[in-house]
Formats: sequence, structure tokens, C-alpha cells
Amino acid sequence: MRVSIQLSAEAAPWPELVDYVVEAERLGVDLCWVAEAWGCDAPSPLGYLAAKTERMTLGSAVLQIGSRSPVLVAMTALTLARISGGRFALGLGASGPQVIEGLHGTPFAHPLGRLRETVEIIRRVFAEGRVEYEGRHFQLPLPGGEGKAIRLSQPTNSDIAIYLASLSPGMLRLTGEIADGWLGTSFVPEGAPAYFTHLEEGARKAGRAVSDLDVCQGAEVAFGDDVAEMVATRKPGLAFSLGGMGSATSNFYNEAYARQGFSEVAERVQRLWVAGRRAEAAAAVPDEMVLATTLIGTEPMVKERLRAWRQAGVDTVRLYPAGDTVDDRLSTLARAIVLVREVSR
Repeated sequence: MRVSIQLSAEAAPWPELVDYVVEAERLGVDLCWVAEAWGCDAPSPLGYLAAKTERMTLGSAVLQIGSRSPVLVAMTALTLARISGGRFALGLGASGPQVIEGLHGTPFAHPLGRLRETVEIIRRVFAEGRVEYEGRHFQLPLPGGEGKAIRLSQPTNSDIAIYLASLSPGMLRLTGEIADGWLGTSFVPEGAPAYFTHLEEGARKAGRAVSDLDVCQGAEVAFGDDVAEMVATRKPGLAFSLGGMGSATSNFYNEAYARQGFSEVAERVQRLWVAGRRAEAAAAVPDEMVLATTLIGTEPMVKERLRAWRQAGVDTVRLYPAGDTVDDRLSTLARAIVLVREVSR
């Protein structure tokens, strides 16, 4: 398995984050993903990190398709690939209605069709530099006006890998069909068929297999002997995913956990969270769910979970190392890298 990390550019002072990424590359990390939610954008930090690193791939995890036109996404990807010397991977996602409609003021309707057409347009721009497209959601040039098909003034590049962040069955099938990689989350290796069944269906439609995708899964990693305390401190975060990452009627994370065997827990925690009973929501998260969805505990425990990830079909682990300081996080990361290498052998 390859090792990647994920960065939220608003999570700490920028110089500390740069030091963290540079040292992570020295430790042997293969990829650094930069997140984009409702804080910092992803391309700006990626451009800066391209100048500070030499070997690791830099990726967006993820650019929200509702906030940019497909051609602007392609232009951004081509630019980042060019200035990084070909070390860029494009991660895309539909996000959710709370962010797309609430923050960006654009419709979230038809996310599956919009994502498919977005990827089709991007691949044409990568290959040809000029695109004419007639779809349900996008028409290039826009009909009835003065626009015409325009060729980009920078070189084409068909080698840029496209990853899709997906959770729902339809999005997973689309990922298996058209993507180079899958950026997954809310992952329980014992419940992996809830994801892989749909990925495989999409892959078969395109005449290929899931093994043709880079399956990239992420989770927090932390080491300690007081496992009970480690579990307890992580319950509020998992309760937020189940109850707060969306609305009462639209929470893709909640639905993903439900399909992996935690349907009763997901329903109960969401109900408590939406009612404002946050402490009760956290208390309703069982210990085994925290342990199933993270990489925490003693070194043997973390190693065993990594082995379960590998057996489930994960190609690249996306680590979120715990720690109060940069040095703490790097220490955690170094220990985790050793275990990943051991499991991979």
C-alpha cells in the first residue's frame, strides 16, 4: 500500500503545515491531498507546496464541481500539473446541498449527471485543449450567444489522474466506470462490499475491473495504551459525521455507515444530533464503531486494522495523524508508515 496524508489549509498556521508536508515527504509519504470544504481553497496551497516539495504527488481532495465550471477545473489541473512537474492528481466531488447551495448559491440538483459531464469535459480539455460539448447540464459554447470554441493557450496533458470522492451507490458506480481512483471515507473494512459491489458494477460497464482504480481510503491514526480514553474522545467527531454532516434528510456519511452495518446507530445518533442533544448523540456511538472506522490504539491494534484495510482492497492509505504539535503528528506518521510498509510486505 502507498501512504498519503491529507491537509486542511485552515487547520494550523501555514508555516507549520508546510514544514509538516516537507518532512512527511522526507519520511516517505507518496501523496499529499489538500482538502477544500468551506474554508481555504485547495489550488492555492497546492501551488505553494509544489515549490516546496520534490517527489510526492499533490492532489485536490476535493474540488467541488458546483463551485467552478468544468473548463476552469481543467485549466486549474493543467496549471498545477505543469508547475509541479507532473506531480498533480485531480480529486473531484459533488459535495452536498448544504455547501453547494448554501455557500456557493448554485443548484445541487442532478449531481450524478453533472459530475459525469464535468469529467467528460475535463478529459476532452486535457486531451485536445479545445472543447465543444453538448450535454444535459453543460453546452460549450453556450448556444444562442456570441461564444465560440476556444483553444487553451497552455499545453495539453492526458496523464493527469482523476479521482472521484463518492459514497452513494450511484456515485460509486460512476467512479468505477470513469475514474482513475476512488477517494473514500467513512470506511469499515468489514463492510467494504457496501462500496465495492457498486464500484465493481461501474467498472464492468466500462470493461475493466476495480483493480484498475487506485482505491484510496482515509482515517485518523493514533497510538496509545489507554484505548478506552482514545475511543471516548473520538465519539463526538463521529457523532458529527452521523448527525451534522448534512441535514436530517440528506447526510451521505450517515447513509454510508448505515449500509456498512450500523443502520440503527446511524439513525439514533442522527435523531439525537438534529434534536440538539449532542452529548447524548456522542454517547450513543458504540466503542466498536470508533475502532472499526479509525486506526487507533496500540501498535499491534493499528497494524491489524491496516492489514484488514489491505485485505479489503485498499491500495493507498490516507492518514490523518493525531498530535497537538507538528512534531507530534510527524512522530505518529513515522510510526504509521513503518506499519504500512510491514503490512504491505
